[in-house]
Amino acid sequence: MKYNIDMEKGLQNTKNAIIWLCLAHLFADVYSGFLNPIMPFIAAKLGFSMAVATIIISISHICSSMLQPIFGFFADNILKRFFIFWGVILASLFIPLTPAAPNVFILLIFMILGSLGGSFFHPQAMGFINYFSGKDCSNTMGIFMSMGSLGFAFGPLMATWITQFLGLDVVSYTSLFGLALAFMMFIFVPKLSRIEKQPEHKDFIISFKEILGCRQMNYLMLVAMMKSLITSSSCILLPFLWKSMGYSPIYIGFALFLFVFAGALGSFLSPKAERIFGSKPVVYFSMWATFPMMLIFGLIYKTQPVLSILVFFIIGFTTMLAQPVTMVWAQRTLPKYKSIVAGFINGFCVGTVALCMSVLGAVAQKFGIMNVLIILSTVPAMASYYVKFLKEVK
Repeated sequence: MKYNIDMEKGLQNTKNAIIWLCLAHLFADVYSGFLNPIMPFIAAKLGFSMAVATIIISISHICSSMLQPIFGFFADNILKRFFIFWGVILASLFIPLTPAAPNVFILLIFMILGSLGGSFFHPQAMGFINYFSGKDCSNTMGIFMSMGSLGFAFGPLMATWITQFLGLDVVSYTSLFGLALAFMMFIFVPKLSRIEKQPEHKDFIISFKEILGCRQMNYLMLVAMMKSLITSSSCILLPFLWKSMGYSPIYIGFALFLFVFAGALGSFLSPKAERIFGSKPVVYFSMWATFPMMLIFGLIYKTQPVLSILVFFIIGFTTMLAQPVTMVWAQRTLPKYKSIVAGFINGFCVGTVALCMSVLGAVAQKFGIMNVLIILSTVPAMASYYVKFLKEVK
């Protein structure tokens, strides 16, 4: 897809667009990070179990993820900034309302609508970032994705601080920040126009067949699923473990903050690691290192909580280290489907894992949270076998 930014605005508008898109990613994922650490307290308030909570969170992940390739298809076929604006609006409006829900049904409605915001925003935003950054795509994508991870890190910290000191219902007022940002984006993110007079619309079926029929894309989606498996299972299950051990909301929020902040640091350093070591070694390390770290965490989390949090930080860093590499690799593999590819890597893969997570809460409730997490951490190590089949794309 080719675009032409109004010439009089030039390079400055390109930089402005990248800045505002990164800022929007930060805010959108702040809201996405709200729910995991406070869900045990919402569950206690409304009276449902960890198994039910896991199903509810999984449904929200499915809504925020599985639909991303479809929205990416529409984003690749239109020039309107519709998806990035409404994505921020939906996420910032409905996710903060979830703690105020009077029952499980309303809670689920709020979570679905808020999660659709993430599904709207991410594919088009990543397609725009790929375009605006030009040849410097790896670095810019690393910054963009690290901003999202940073937002996802601050979300738990903000939500748990408000919950502990102000009350669950006060979380709803944070919507105002996201709505204000959406208005600012409408002003500062430039409109785009095609060089071609007639837009070349992509056929839905052909597009998806080409993407899903590409073996390289399938391997890259497998890598993305392995990343999501570790991050999702850790962020959903560990808050219940820590709550059962008597830890406060702010402790749980801070632990998740460190985990996701480490992921943001990994995403930021990913392009540099790729230049030094190459793409495949970065992906191999990211997939292999999780298991020994999770095993150490499981052995010491009861007796040495401070050291265990440090290990948890390292798990976050190694897991997310390959994220920007995987995204750019996929977009270079199928460059004409940038937004759709972003939807598959960042969304569909997460949603597929979320389907598995819907039953994981019941399994963890029966066999133990830590046992389940250690077993899950072996899966990326075994799946790393397929990395050798990936081909470098410039």
